[in-house]
Amino acid sequence: MKHLFDLTGKVAVVTGGSKGIGKAICQAYAAHGAKVVVASRKVDACQAVVDEIKAAGGEATALGCNITHRPDLEKLVQGAKEAYGQIDIMVCNAAVNPFMGSNLEIPDEAFDKIMTCNVQSNLWLAQMVVPEMQTRKDGAFIVVSSIGGLKGSSALGAYAISKAADMQLIRNLASEFSKDNIRFNCIAPGLVKTDFAKALWNDPKRADPRIKGTPLARLGEPEDIAGIAVYLAAPAGSWTTGQTFVVDGGVMANATAG
Repeated sequence: MKHLFDLTGKVAVVTGGSKGIGKAICQAYAAHGAKVVVASRKVDACQAVVDEIKAAGGEATALGCNITHRPDLEKLVQGAKEAYGQIDIMVCNAAVNPFMGSNLEIPDEAFDKIMTCNVQSNLWLAQMVVPEMQTRKDGAFIVVSSIGGLKGSSALGAYAISKAADMQLIRNLASEFSKDNIRFNCIAPGLVKTDFAKALWNDPKRADPRIKGTPLARLGEPEDIAGIAVYLAAPAGSWTTGQTFVVDGGVMANATAG
């Protein structure tokens, strides 16, 4: 039996790969043998991750990209192909949340930015990489969503809407293209200690109730999400498509969770 988690010879592109969950996924993919394209707006930050990967014996390259601009995504896809020839694994991890507050008060500009970055960019990337995967009859397309897409929110409403939309986007793509042996899946993390979520976990008034409502009694670390990302990209996940995997320490299973 081939190694279930071997990514040798595969090429992975990870948006938002310079820190947090994206960085952890990049490092995990490289450790399992993949060549990794680390992408984010700040090339220097991506290069720092690449340097760490190479120091550990892996292979990676850094590419700058603002995912709200379709031409930037086209350059990212082209740059990845120029570096490594093809894209076997696409991880849409980058996301934004420029507004926290009442659903009645979010400015149109903030709503549009959330939907463009968190949903539209993922569809754009699918349009760019799926045809190539179809020709090879192989590929993995993964979106990092959130448990926010599975429950209501009084303060992160638009963000939650976008993350629910990601789950449906994945189901749509899986329904249409899984016949080509392309797997489409979502990862829905709970509260992970990243810079992106710092406003939530760095405030004891917010963090303490969440920890108390988490059966595993702690907040997540970026590395806690990397394992499921490897599974979904590797032979182990070869019969898994159209799914959303909740990785949240048990929050969604706990009726008393905050």
